[in-house]
Amino acid sequence: MNSRSKKNEQPEKENMVAAVAALAKEKNISKEVLFSAIEEALKSAYKNNFSKEYGMPPSNANVRVELNRETGVVRLFARKTVERWVTDEASEISIEDAQKIQPSYQQDDIVEVEVTPDNFRRVAAQTAKQVIVQKIREAERGKVYDDFIEKENEILTAIVHSVDPETKDVYVELGKTEGVLEPAQQMATDVYTPGERFKVYVLEVVADRRLARPGAKHGPQVSVSRIHPGLVKRLFELEVPEIQSGIVQIKSISREAGSRTKMAVHSTDPMIDPVGSCVGPRGQRVDRVVAELRGEKIDIIKWSADPAEFVANALNPAHAVNVFVNEPEKACRVVVPDNQLSLAIGKEGQNARLAARLTGWKIDIKSQSQIDEQLAAEEEQPSETAEE
Repeated sequence: MNSRSKKNEQPEKENMVAAVAALAKEKNISKEVLFSAIEEALKSAYKNNFSKEYGMPPSNANVRVELNRETGVVRLFARKTVERWVTDEASEISIEDAQKIQPSYQQDDIVEVEVTPDNFRRVAAQTAKQVIVQKIREAERGKVYDDFIEKENEILTAIVHSVDPETKDVYVELGKTEGVLEPAQQMATDVYTPGERFKVYVLEVVADRRLARPGAKHGPQVSVSRIHPGLVKRLFELEVPEIQSGIVQIKSISREAGSRTKMAVHSTDPMIDPVGSCVGPRGQRVDRVVAELRGEKIDIIKWSADPAEFVANALNPAHAVNVFVNEPEKACRVVVPDNQLSLAIGKEGQNARLAARLTGWKIDIKSQSQIDEQLAAEEEQPSETAEE
């Protein structure tokens, strides 16, 4: 090696050690992990580029890389088994040659022979640089994952970046990373144009998006939703101080996104009205949630431990005359005034459907006249039977 090469070699070694130290401190990665990764990369580089010069095909090259943690000096050693008769020079060494290195070597011992190529220093520097860059990317991806895994089931502000014309997936910016809003999680009332801002519910965070979406780039993926009931829950938690403090509790939510939501609330303080707290002064609190959900109607219901009362409340805005409860089947029959039957059922059955989901009870809705006719028929039945 000429004097100029030696002069260039020292800064490369120092730069490697300094770069490892800086990365370890900045990204909170163990220096030993970084050095070990560089050693493995150097081993691969040697096998692919230099092992044939020493009679070792890449697949057979059994080498150990020694990287000095203080000086950055790299040395490579071929590991060979001591044999009486050598049949594979790539992996074996004769007893005679082994004992020239150290007289104590015997049959089946492992001998390490230094095979560091003269021009391997530059390869080492380039390889170390590549490993460090890779580790930086991995550390950044890991930090993104660590940051966002804690945000599962929370809401974030998203900015539309682009829409895939084929899959209709909406890609949104979530601070330092990108989220995906799949068609099944989109609201029909939303307009997904680049730059549009809205709140999203974080459904799932995976460490490598390739596991969820084959062919995607390496890195964490954040799946978000605009239709999840949790979005409504989190929005009210932001708007209502009584919910934040725990005085008002959200007991259950049923939702048909973009159209209507029913939410059951309860107050642990009898002096605090849970419904009024969620509605807010002049309806300001609920109005802000409705605006975020692009006009979705929201019915705020007072929860009750009494199933009859809870079911009656859940059918709001209809008024229930009576509720008959069948506990074993967890079903109930609700009687409403004739002029409120369609209101209780709702357009295409939506009001009754949401009420059933909210309460967890099967609900059969009848008008007062239907019940009267049924009772009259039941009263006549015994006399008809007697005449027969």
